[in-house]
Amino acid sequence: MSAPSDLQSKLDEASAAYEEFASRGLALDITRGKPAPEQLDLAADLLTAVSDDDCFSPGGVDTRNYGGLDGLIELREIFAPLLKVPAEQLLAGGNASLTFMAQALTFALMHGTAIDDRPWGQGPHKLLCPVPGYDRHFTLAESLGFELLTIPMDDEGPIISEAQRLAEDPAVKGMWLVPMYSNPTGITITEARARELAAMPTAAPDFTLLWDNAYGVHHLRENHPDNLDILSLCAEAGHPERAWIFASTSKITHAGAGVSFFAGGPATVDWMRANLGNVAIGPDKINQLRHVRFFSDSAGVEAHMRKHAEIIAPKFEAVLTALEDGLGADELAQWTSPDGGYFITLTTMEGIADRVVKLAGEAGVKLTPAGATHPYGLDPHNNVIRIAPTMPTLNEVELAAKGLVACVRLASYEKLLAG
Repeated sequence: MSAPSDLQSKLDEASAAYEEFASRGLALDITRGKPAPEQLDLAADLLTAVSDDDCFSPGGVDTRNYGGLDGLIELREIFAPLLKVPAEQLLAGGNASLTFMAQALTFALMHGTAIDDRPWGQGPHKLLCPVPGYDRHFTLAESLGFELLTIPMDDEGPIISEAQRLAEDPAVKGMWLVPMYSNPTGITITEARARELAAMPTAAPDFTLLWDNAYGVHHLRENHPDNLDILSLCAEAGHPERAWIFASTSKITHAGAGVSFFAGGPATVDWMRANLGNVAIGPDKINQLRHVRFFSDSAGVEAHMRKHAEIIAPKFEAVLTALEDGLGADELAQWTSPDGGYFITLTTMEGIADRVVKLAGEAGVKLTPAGATHPYGLDPHNNVIRIAPTMPTLNEVELAAKGLVACVRLASYEKLLAG
């Protein structure tokens, strides 16, 4: 450990650097994983893909009318191979996969599931939450009355021994999971770990993997992992209905006007369809037709995503460069270097994440609140910060990253000097 005089000198330097940055009067925001306007512009042709005299799908469906609860088959055929699911087991809905998640969980709470008709809501109900994780998963589940239990992760995915220990409780009904480029760490679950989850013994007969494939095609590099066929892995393990798969085009086309997807085992899809039929007549098929015409096929989606990568990959590199240049030599923090997705996770010294976020806010850099990556907003180590570099311009990202480094250095040396 450095001598107190050395630490004081470094603290003085960090404080001066912070004050210089704060004096610029900037207003930068790297809180949420929103697409940049340039990314949204890539899908501008969606807005003219359907005209008032050309509203029929290739199969002859009049998309202006009621019906078609499953969604357009042509759209499902485009995304089925990308998501590694059969098209007949894929439902296409409205603009938000979060809505499909809320509907599926609500149906289970009220009516039970495809393989156990005992409503989850009739007794205690809990969900496993790998951390760091996605705050909206936690907020949704908490709003529906689930107790949230945290599961640590390593570079291969959730720690199975801990998940299995907790799943010995029959009240544990499932687990959240972002399998590809997890929010916010960027971890992609390995096939070996996914097989373990598919086969894992559980007390609840209808234990469910809430498989949110939000970033399944959001690659930053040419060499990237492929999506896993989790339905086949579950079927091979004797649990064909274990996985509920969610996805959307929210960060592919227009974030507020995309399409969402739900998939599962054959019985689960029948169960979801039957329950949806009680609350809906059909999705927005005009918007689905727009997407069919815009993409044409699965290759069209992949080509489109390469354009996204060209826009956002430099922003990720800017953050990683700033972190390495500003923090690497002194080993004041660790961070992830994801191959895709929308986030970088910064892990500081214990006990200072909230201080870093406060300093950044006062200096004009808005960060996601410390603790947002954990259930109930409580990070027990107070050391995880989620960075979302996609929305601002590259210049803004570079400035924000340098400001973040200044905040981490100041908070770190404050802690070190305090002992």
